[in-house]
Order: sequence, then C-alpha cells, then structure tokens
Amino acid sequence: MQDIEYGHVKIKLNEILEAKNISINKLAYRSEMQRSQIRKYCKNEVQRLDISILARLCYSLECTLEDLIEYVPLRNN
Repeated sequence: MQDIEYGHVKIKLNEILEAKNISINKLAYRSEMQRSQIRKYCKNEVQRLDISILARLCYSLECTLEDLIEYVPLRNN
C-alpha cells in the first residue's frame, strides 16, 4: 500500500508567542501546562492534536483556533 500525501497541519504557536511577546514559561503558567508540552506544540512535533489543549491555548492567548492552526495543502509540482 502506497502512502498518500495529504498536506499537513501547521501549529502557529511559536509565531503567536513572538507576536504577543509571551514566553513559554508565562504561557505554561497561564495555561497550566508543562513547558515541555508547549515546546512540542511550538516545534510542530505533536502527532495528535488534543482539543482541550487547543482550547486552553486559545483561552490563554486570547486567540482563535484559526489563529493557532493552519492546513497546508500538498503542492504538486
């Protein structure tokens, strides 16, 4: 069975933190999450998105889900 490429989901947490000038430590405190977990989201190293974590991040950062994640379709060249 051949793998089919569908594109990917990009987590834009790092960009939001930079734009709002918020550190990972401050976000960890606000969202009651571990820094290591936030770092994984910042580096797009998460395999499965947890909707409760996404809600927590949106609440803590005062942003929308659309601000936080983006679907990047596959580009066929």
